[in-house]
Amino acid sequence: EERLESLICRVGEKSNSSLESNLEGLAGVLEADLPNYKSKILRILCTVARLLPEKLTVYTTLVGLLNARNYNFGGEFVEAMIRQLKECLKVNMYNEAVHLVRFLSDLVNCHVIAAPSMVAMFENFVSVTQEEDVPQVRCDWYMFAFLSSLPWVGKELYEKKDAEIDRLLSQTESYLKRRQKIHVPMLQVWTADKPHPQEEYLDCLWSQIQKLKKDRWQERHILRPYLAFDSILCEALQHNLPPFTPPPHTEDSVYPMPRVIFRMFDYTDDPEGPVMPGSHSVERFVIEENLHCIIKSHWKERKTCAAQLLSYPGNNKIPLNYHIVELAQATEMLYMRLDTMNTTCVDRFINWFSHHLSNFQFRWSWEDWSDCLTQDLEKPKPKFVREVLEKCMRLSYHQRIIDIVPTSFSVLSPANPVCIYKYGDESNRSLPGYTVALCLTIAIKNKASNDEIFSILKDVPNPNQDDDDDEGFTFNPLKIEVFVQTLLHLAAKSFSHSFSALAKFHEVFKTLAESDEGKLHVLRVVYEVWKNHPQMIAVLVDKMIRTQIVDCAAVANWIFSSELAHDFTRFYIWEILHSTIRKMNKHVLKIQKELEETKARLARQHKRRDSDDDDDDDDRSSDREDGPLEEQIERLQEKVESAQSEQKNLFLVIFQRFIMLLTEHLVRCETGGIDVFTPWYKSCIERLQQIFLQHHQIIQQYMVTLENLLFTAELDHHILAVFQQFCALQA
Repeated sequence: EERLESLICRVGEKSNSSLESNLEGLAGVLEADLPNYKSKILRILCTVARLLPEKLTVYTTLVGLLNARNYNFGGEFVEAMIRQLKECLKVNMYNEAVHLVRFLSDLVNCHVIAAPSMVAMFENFVSVTQEEDVPQVRCDWYMFAFLSSLPWVGKELYEKKDAEIDRLLSQTESYLKRRQKIHVPMLQVWTADKPHPQEEYLDCLWSQIQKLKKDRWQERHILRPYLAFDSILCEALQHNLPPFTPPPHTEDSVYPMPRVIFRMFDYTDDPEGPVMPGSHSVERFVIEENLHCIIKSHWKERKTCAAQLLSYPGNNKIPLNYHIVELAQATEMLYMRLDTMNTTCVDRFINWFSHHLSNFQFRWSWEDWSDCLTQDLEKPKPKFVREVLEKCMRLSYHQRIIDIVPTSFSVLSPANPVCIYKYGDESNRSLPGYTVALCLTIAIKNKASNDEIFSILKDVPNPNQDDDDDEGFTFNPLKIEVFVQTLLHLAAKSFSHSFSALAKFHEVFKTLAESDEGKLHVLRVVYEVWKNHPQMIAVLVDKMIRTQIVDCAAVANWIFSSELAHDFTRFYIWEILHSTIRKMNKHVLKIQKELEETKARLARQHKRRDSDDDDDDDDRSSDREDGPLEEQIERLQEKVESAQSEQKNLFLVIFQRFIMLLTEHLVRCETGGIDVFTPWYKSCIERLQQIFLQHHQIIQQYMVTLENLLFTAELDHHILAVFQQFCALQA
């Protein structure tokens, strides 16, 4: 089986022999193996059809050759593919399903499937657009599956069934005209349509198919190895596809979300070598689809991915190497277009570019970007440079970054990441808590226990009330300040020193931060101490959530608090918030998984007992056996409900604070007659979009609550539009 898998998977890769002779040889080997390994060969071929779309025509040719030699095998393969397609649609594997539809359509070119039955299947796909009360994204998927197969099979189908194809294209056009496109602004990389329009994917594909039809279905990029075997394949008997009815829409159906086509280069950007196909040529669609598939298949293995991209079939016909390797030009283009770039995309650009610089000794011609020095520091270009340098410092060290950047850029250079300890300066002796801080310093250096720390802190007066209660540990901001400032200062040497300090005095933290105000104040003090070291803040907050010193809602409230207003648009703030949301989501999933596993164990126990015919035990014995598991299930169900409630509350806090901040800004601008669209507003509204998009699967569960409590009709249209765009993604 491994031999067969290796032979099938490797066909079409670099070889001393021609692809045609390799395919002919492989078809002979597989034909000889059919009597013993037919089911395995079927399974492997169905799998490569689903998972290796970039080699689609190689495998359709192979199936064509096998069908010409063994008609029954061809029929069984077509049936297996239809079964697999139905299974993919049933379990929401729509991306794989597109590959299968495309594969089936290309089998028409290989004389395996009769053209009329393929047209009948596409008619059923297009008829989905007439269904009532179904989401637009369902109709979109069936429309995309049909249109995206036409570059492969359009010519063959049009020659045999031109009237039917014309009718399908006419129905397609009327559907595309009535489609809602509220979601588009949320997905665009740039807010400007110059130099490249930000087209919605179905609109762009429709333009490409219209041009293909105008060019008489002539396409010049797809590798078509079956043409070499035309004399063999045209003699083969063809199969009719079994009638295919799209499975009905159910509550569990999750369709792919719409997207916007990313455009950065055009043919003028590469003055030498082959010309890039135009944005509405079907070749552009085919190439982008194939490159996307290669990246999706190999993104975990960077070297393999790069090798696959560079050896892409037909790469000599397009300026592929230029656009993969020409990073400097790409970086320059992205920098020039920063003013209209979406904030989430700017984040990715910062991450990629800083990583790229770290691999090249941080060398860059910074003077070329000196235009950013004359701009308001909140504008996208200076902000980008500042965040890149900040990120580079994480990958290096402060002095190195200072040395590589021209002195004129010092205003954007990262601050020296030192700890700010307010009790360390004798001039601050009059500060409340100063003497206690000195006592704490000595005690911690002398390896004091938690009880000794509590004893020292007991004397700290509470500025919030006249008399502390008997225990002395209600919310006392001064106690928190003195303790957290002193401990973080003493542990400032490294991340691991800080982690050890949190672990050793965990009990003290938990007691001081018992209330919500306490948790919030701990975070405030962390910021005061480490405001010059964003990475330290990020890792400490992360550790405090893990060790339950603070909770996720406290972190969200802290991020939107007035104390952090100065850093609100900084990259690290959103890094912390997204990390916090992910932790919450993981926590819920972990408990849900435990619950499912325990339920499965109980079901197995019941099944075992039911199947044991010799079991004479009475019911009491079964109850005794089930009892502990049933109790565990009950406990876990409570935990799941509690965790989901906490998760829902976290999103409510985040969205509520966004609405408050944005509403304040809009009212302030309206009353002052100021333009609403400031750099802060752009950043804030796009961060709101980012929360929706990055955590869409979780947020979908709470849509009704969000609509009823927060995103109501009375809300300002600027804010409500974001919610409506998000709803439209699955509408």
